[in-house]
Amino acid sequence: MRVVNIDDYEPLVGKKTIERIRKKASKFQGFHVVNINSTYYGGGVAELLSSMTLLMNGIGIKAGWRVMQGSPDYFSITKKMHNALQGDEINLTKRKMELYEEIVEENSIRNHLNHEMVIVHDPQPLSMIKHYKKYGPWVWRCHLDMSNPNRELWDYLMPIIEKYDAVVFSLQEYKKKLETPQLFFMPAINPFSIKNKEMSEWEIKERLEHYKIPTDLPLVVQVSRFDRWKDPEGVIEAFKIAQKKVKATLVLLGNVATDDPEGVDVYRSLLDNQSERIKILSVEDTALVNALQRHAAVVLQKSIREGFGLTVTEAMWKGTAVIGGNAGGIRYQIRDGENGFLVSSIEEAAQRIIQLINDKRLRKKLGRKAKESVRRQFLMTRLLEQYLDMFASFETKYRLK
Repeated sequence: MRVVNIDDYEPLVGKKTIERIRKKASKFQGFHVVNINSTYYGGGVAELLSSMTLLMNGIGIKAGWRVMQGSPDYFSITKKMHNALQGDEINLTKRKMELYEEIVEENSIRNHLNHEMVIVHDPQPLSMIKHYKKYGPWVWRCHLDMSNPNRELWDYLMPIIEKYDAVVFSLQEYKKKLETPQLFFMPAINPFSIKNKEMSEWEIKERLEHYKIPTDLPLVVQVSRFDRWKDPEGVIEAFKIAQKKVKATLVLLGNVATDDPEGVDVYRSLLDNQSERIKILSVEDTALVNALQRHAAVVLQKSIREGFGLTVTEAMWKGTAVIGGNAGGIRYQIRDGENGFLVSSIEEAAQRIIQLINDKRLRKKLGRKAKESVRRQFLMTRLLEQYLDMFASFETKYRLK
């Protein structure tokens, strides 16, 4: 299996798009950029970096990827910061901030960043900028739902954020009062990854049988990290209500990212709900994700907060009917009633599950439109081009190539 390159996208996005991207990239041959985040797997940021860094290298940009190393205490604090940036309360003690800064400084000593651009993802490595001489622009890429960040934490982080040359949020609605210029890039998917590529009926059947997932009834599926913002409890409650009207099987598939110490507790809290028709799995198997999303009658992503929601994009790409929480970036993917459904309560979710299981024609119609909307808006080539435009925007200040 070879590494995907930009030309593989031509049948999906057209020759002119590929030529335009190559022309923009020609100015940045050998341009050295590094990304820093907190985990190699689990969640959308790792998914994006895995594909984007390879795609950039394929067009002549030297794109690297570093991952934070830290103790469980550090990741416990950064998870609280993650939650607080999405609106939670936080007990911002001096000891917590000292530990956060200490681990960031240790990582700064280990990582020698003299690159032409540094892109720092989310709050975990945010403070690294304080420990370096800049050789080029530093960009903070925040993937969270920033509609209502905790004021205390925001006041602590804002002076650090303003050391950056640019901030990238997923949506315009996350814009903040900052001196630093702000850009807005919605995430995207790699349609050729194991998680998203075409699968035969045999391959789908093999994966589902391997995990003893029954296929005698329609499948209702949610795939996401075990995170309370994804509202797995609400999914289970909605399914139990729907079960009174339709026969189906629910599969909740998740994983626990290395930077998310709360994930194990969320997963364990759900296990009492397991039954013959409610399956809760914590496994790392991207082929299983693909198989479930393709075989499902309905895919849910009932998030309460959601920076963007790549699992929605992935399911839509497979032509599956999707029900999404009316939150964050999900609203920018699903046009309610046209290519999926948006819901704001457990009862609404249950109603839509019943409707879709009972109406195969509607499922197919929504799925066709969903796939086309992803092809037009949410493939990796669009995001790559936005990054190239961002590189070009710094030409004057830093004399980039």
